[in-house]
Amino acid sequence: MGIQAFASMGNTVTFTAASTAPTAVQASSVTLGGNQYRIINAGTVTVFLGYATDASTAAANAGNVATSIPLLAGTDEILTFVPNAYFTGATASGNAAIYITPGDGL
Repeated sequence: MGIQAFASMGNTVTFTAASTAPTAVQASSVTLGGNQYRIINAGTVTVFLGYATDASTAAANAGNVATSIPLLAGTDEILTFVPNAYFTGATASGNAAIYITPGDGL
């Protein structure tokens, strides 16, 4: 069984993380049950990524160490979440552009 390279399965969404998390964006997959996401932190600061099945919960999770995922500056990750998840993020200081693409593979 081979490892499949990441294939985009939806449009890329973006937001700028800041000390207050912006409105969450939804990364919708064009495949049923698509739940992998390529997430790029193009900034120079760590972003605490909030995610959920709805925008308000994603915003509540952002910046909270217990309910968020830290994305180090300059990282490119492929992570698995619920299908068609909402995302936003907060920083301790500064801003960072975040890009999220739904897809499949590693």
